[in-house]
Amino acid sequence: MTISDDNDLTRLKEIGRIVAITLEAMGKALEPGMTTSELDQIGRTLLDAAGARSAPELAYDFPGATCISVNEEIAHGIPGERRIARGDLVNIDVSAEKNGFFADTGASFAVPPVTRAVERLCRDGRRAMWTGLRQVGAGKPIAGIGQAIGTFARKNGYSLVRNLASHGVGLSLHEEPTEIATWPDRSERRVMSEGLVFTVEPFLSLGAEWAQDGDDPWTLYSSPEAPTVQYEHTVIATRGGPVIVTLAGSGL
Repeated sequence: MTISDDNDLTRLKEIGRIVAITLEAMGKALEPGMTTSELDQIGRTLLDAAGARSAPELAYDFPGATCISVNEEIAHGIPGERRIARGDLVNIDVSAEKNGFFADTGASFAVPPVTRAVERLCRDGRRAMWTGLRQVGAGKPIAGIGQAIGTFARKNGYSLVRNLASHGVGLSLHEEPTEIATWPDRSERRVMSEGLVFTVEPFLSLGAEWAQDGDDPWTLYSSPEAPTVQYEHTVIATRGGPVIVTLAGSGL
């Protein structure tokens, strides 16, 4: 979507803060021994209390309020009876709707103890996302996002998953502009317009280059199998640069 007035901005910021607070609370609640279903219920309770509806449920009939992916799962993991263990790498993706507006955010959490390589991956996953966000602004090339993230990944010895892209969001969970690469894409010619709303969500990895289907209709797995993180914000492109609507105060 493109923000057209202050009312649009207010409503987008409202749902953005709701999903941000929900993600932050789920991350703080994450502990060994709990099931992903129990963690998802925390998210559902918070969304319900804020008057918001789970976007994947609403848009796609997804079997959970949030997507929770563990270790080899890198996206769209279904909450269930899997128990979180020490050393796990857990991605939580929260998207929701309120008053007709959608926002989308996500982060990966390492459950101690983890290796230094995984600690570094999580730190650099955030850095990769912010590297992309700094390229956002009205009149700037969309390709600049993937170029900057690709340079960061290459210099720091990481791979990028190249079939999970950023996307437009706002009046629906996925809308134009579609397939915004978070890796270098020489074919990308689009330019960000004033008020354009979309996500920036690189998947940074210690070796994976693709997301592949599994046994259920939703969960995606790293290929080759390798630790992979995703960090995501919903952002508005303005002449003054990026306006991030999914901040809860922690910088997740």
